[in-house]
Amino acid sequence: MKTLKITLKRSVIGRPEKHRRIIRSMGLRKINQTVTHNDTPMIRGQIHKTSHMIEVIEGAEE
Repeated sequence: MKTLKITLKRSVIGRPEKHRRIIRSMGLRKINQTVTHNDTPMIRGQIHKTSHMIEVIEGAEE
């Protein structure tokens, strides 16, 4: 399964509560923090909703 490296690039301050919860559920707490997730439809949906705040790098298949 492919992996995705997700990095928080913009602050959650002043963002809607829904976006804050999505960022937190992905495991991101600080700017420039990076987490790795499997490429699933649920994660893709979260990325789509918060794409203006994060940077995504697609990794190799495992």
